[in-house]
Amino acid sequence: MKNYILPIRFGAVTGIVLIAYFLVLAMFNKHTNPVFSFLNAFITAFGIFETVKFYKLGQGDDFRYSEGIIAGLIAGVVATIIFTAFFLFYITEFNDDFLPELLNTINYDNDISVGLITFVVGTMGVVTALISSFTVMQYFKKSWNIS
Repeated sequence: MKNYILPIRFGAVTGIVLIAYFLVLAMFNKHTNPVFSFLNAFITAFGIFETVKFYKLGQGDDFRYSEGIIAGLIAGVVATIIFTAFFLFYITEFNDDFLPELLNTINYDNDISVGLITFVVGTMGVVTALISSFTVMQYFKKSWNIS
């Protein structure tokens, strides 16, 4: 359990940063534009990068590629859970007009349920965490180049 404390902490901080970014967008009424959500991937990747960096510092020479992937995934999934829970609370309790505004922004005429949009947000977060973990680990892996 001690090995997972660091990724959980970094994941919580990353989730809070994602929430703060969403609220800043909401202040300027840009949170219904899906284009701005692309920065979420960079925020998540940076959180995973910092997680793996500190995890590697703690492990020293015992650091393995698979452990770095797992640490990054844990941080990304924790951040996704925190942000998705906030997002669900936001669209159901705080701003009931969010979903119609979002659908209007993307010119989608059909009705989408809150559950479906929350599932999509969660899935996008987990996929971003997975891709970011593998991408970040390319920087931290041991090189097999002899030259």
